[in-house]
Amino acid sequence: MVKIRLRRIGRTHKAIYRVVVADSKSPRDGSFIAVIGHYNPQTEPSTVQIDREQALLWLSRGAKPSETVSNLLTRAGISPTAASPNAGE
Repeated sequence: MVKIRLRRIGRTHKAIYRVVVADSKSPRDGSFIAVIGHYNPQTEPSTVQIDREQALLWLSRGAKPSETVSNLLTRAGISPTAASPNAGE
């Protein structure tokens, strides 16, 4: 199963996250398929930048966002359920 989730980068106590598409079996900071954005909680207000087209493409292919990424997609103005293949049912 393919998931959209966060990958931690940055140094100790200064975490920054990349929003990546990865196989659900790979570790958090392991291999990934594509980087579709980033999230920086260190700025005030926190910065969320996600490529809308890439996110909708992966959601339409059946990628499941994690709970946190689902919230970030909503904050970025992207509906995590609109592009899912079962949205109309």
